[in-house]
Amino acid sequence: MKRAYTTFIKQVQQIDWLAPLLIRLYLVPVFAMAGIQKAQHFDSTVTWFGNADWGLGMPFPAFWVTLAIAAELGGAICLALGFATRLASIPLMVTMMVAAVTVHLKHGWLAIAGSTGFFTTERTQAAQERLTKIKSIVKEHGNYDWLTEHGNIVILNNGVEFAATYFILCFALLILGGGRYISLDFYLKKLINAKRSI
Repeated sequence: MKRAYTTFIKQVQQIDWLAPLLIRLYLVPVFAMAGIQKAQHFDSTVTWFGNADWGLGMPFPAFWVTLAIAAELGGAICLALGFATRLASIPLMVTMMVAAVTVHLKHGWLAIAGSTGFFTTERTQAAQERLTKIKSIVKEHGNYDWLTEHGNIVILNNGVEFAATYFILCFALLILGGGRYISLDFYLKKLINAKRSI
């Protein structure tokens, strides 16, 4: 049994480069789309960042939006290439922490409102009541089967779940780096080590 386990671990270690690669590839579109959306809607994003009544109420909102765009787009490019992966992870983690604290935390954990489970709150239970009403209206006045053909109707809770998940994945890349073989970091390290040995 011990020998079989040791053999299994050795085989798994042969593909240890796959985990950071998959994390990188998962995060690239997440951050790229977030950065692109902020850039495309720059003025309205700045207004939202700066407005104290219905937005985030941050001082110097244009500066923070520009910084967020740079972190997300620059980070997405670095993660795609596996270049400066550990360094690129840091501003992405900061961005996710800021998003979690300023936007999502007040809504609880769940990203999508649910009526049962450990993270259910009064807010998410109330959302389920609204969802039931929405479904009954759509069933009565719309083509419910067509509208839900590709997925159920849900209510966004906008909780901290996704921001926390992305933070954890970025933290994993901070520790793991870009991985072997399919990252520029791997080849740059080999090049630097080769020059040092000369």
